[in-house]
This record gives sequence, structure tokens and C-alpha cells, in this order.
Amino acid sequence: MAQPRISAYLPPDIDPTKAALAFGRRALPKLNEELRSAELLTQQRALMALCDLVHDPEKVYQAIEIGFLGSLKALLGHPDNTVRQKTTEALYLMSMHSVGRQGLIENGVISALTGLLDDPVDICRKNTHQIFDMMAKLPEGAAGVLQAGLIPPLVLKLQTELEEILELILDTLSNCLRMQVSEALATGAVAALKEKLTHPSAAIRGKAAQVLLEISSHPEGKLPVCEEEVIPVLVSLLEDKDPAVQASATGALMFALVTPQGRSSAMAAEAIPPLLKLVAEETSKARLNAIKALTLLAELPEGRETLLDHTDTFQECLDDPREVVIRAAQSAIRAIEWKP
Repeated sequence: MAQPRISAYLPPDIDPTKAALAFGRRALPKLNEELRSAELLTQQRALMALCDLVHDPEKVYQAIEIGFLGSLKALLGHPDNTVRQKTTEALYLMSMHSVGRQGLIENGVISALTGLLDDPVDICRKNTHQIFDMMAKLPEGAAGVLQAGLIPPLVLKLQTELEEILELILDTLSNCLRMQVSEALATGAVAALKEKLTHPSAAIRGKAAQVLLEISSHPEGKLPVCEEEVIPVLVSLLEDKDPAVQASATGALMFALVTPQGRSSAMAAEAIPPLLKLVAEETSKARLNAIKALTLLAELPEGRETLLDHTDTFQECLDDPREVVIRAAQSAIRAIEWKP
């Protein structure tokens, strides 16, 4: 079902050209004073000028040195929608620069943003999640998201957020869950992600599968993936029309097949035919993980028996230009042809 796009347009009475000083001549210290003003229109205009300035990383550095982040943090709970919108926009623009991301971490901005998860204004929530997404791309930023206790509320937001924001949440979770998954598992992340695997949007299906890949790569994440009956859904995605969805689903499946429960579930879901099809496609993004998944299924007698008729498919992989694919194919052939 189509959803309206989140608009960033401001109210018509907010005109940045009416600022007291012309753009380019406004000193940052003066702007910081205006942010702390009790006059609403002064704050709004100062924020708009700041958003123009912080596209420049040098200005970001200067703004952090002057103490802008303290002023911006104080405005996150402002009752005016425009102030919150432009404050979160300024912080997002700052997070796009390495010096800005470091500043946000050091000044505790990630924790300060948690109150905006339920903001009634869509663009404020979107800006907030864009900041989380940018921060989580760095290990220290992902650690900051984890330390702020954001994983449980982010998992819960999978059920209610708009599609645009849902993609950002999934990207944030994907990066954060590489580090640890215990909080996500305790909050029911696997069940929530399973539901998103059948979402009409290919982007959301693929991102949900990618998060499940990160979860199943951890020892404590493999069993929940099997217990929630996610594997049959992942098997169905092996034939998805979107190659990115296929690749993420194959990766998640491959990690889950490390467990006996995962292999049994995959055999019951008839995973071998679609996996063989991916192996046979030379241009498939999922080829390597499909080979590894089939190698794991070859550890089962019934899996090995089925795959014995398809060793030629793996032989063709020996001509793949990627050395890692060749080695994986050789391992698969050895596993399939092994005799007790």
C-alpha cells in the first residue's frame, strides 16, 4: 500500500532571507546566542542559517568548538514543531561529517534524541532516525546506540513506523547487531523481522533479511531463527525477483544452517532446488553463500544423496573469477562426494 512521502517543507511564514544579517556574514557565536534566545522567530531563523552553514565540515568543527551541540540538545524538546525539525536537521547534517559524528558521540547527543522516537511530526522522527543510521555506520557510533538502550525501542518501532523510516531503522539495527544481539532477541526481534520478510517493498524485505543475517551470525541468534520458523520464509525469498533480497536471504539462511535444527528445517522447506539455481547463475550476488549453504546441507545423508546428482553445477563454479567462490565450490564437492 502506498504511503505519503514525509515532507520537509516549512510553514510559509518562516523566511530565512529575513534574518538580521546576510548569509555568510553571520558569525557562529552570534548564531549560538540566537539559538538560546527566548524569541521563537529568532531561534527558527538561527536554525535555518545553521543548517546552511553545517554542510561545510570546517563550520561543523567550529560549531562544535563553540558549544553548539549543547544548545541544540536543549532544543530537542522544544514545543515548536519547526524548531525541533530544524534542530534534528542540523544534527543530521553534522552527523554526515566525521568530525560531527565524533562530536555527537562525545556530547551525548544519541541519548538526547531518544525522546523524539515518538515525536508527532514525521520529519522530526525521520531526521532522528537518519542520525541514528549515520552514527551506526561507525563502530563507536553503533556502540553509542547500544549504550543508549535504543535497540528495544527500535525493534518495537518495526511494527508502527512509516515505510521511509522503517528502512532507516533496519539499517541501524543491521549495523548495531553486528556487535551484540541479546537485547534485540529479548525484545522479540526475530518475530518482528520475520513479518517484514513478506513486506511489499523489496527494500524492506532485503533489509529485514540482512538484519536476520546479522542475528544468525551470532551463536545465540541461530536457535531463535530456527524456533520462530523463519527458515521457510527465507527459503521462499531465494526466488525473490530482487537480487539484493536473494543475496541477504541466502546469507541469513547460510548462517542458520550451521545448527542441526536449521538444516532439518531447510530440508523440510525444500531449500536445495532454489539454492542450486542460485549457484548455477554466474552473475548471482548470492552464489557464494548458496554454495556454502549447500555444503552444510551435504552434511545430512539425504542432502548429500540429492546433491550427488548436481556436482556438475559446482564444477562450473571452478571457472568463477573469484578465488573465494572456487575454494567454496571445491569444499562443496568434497562434502558431497564424501563417503562414510
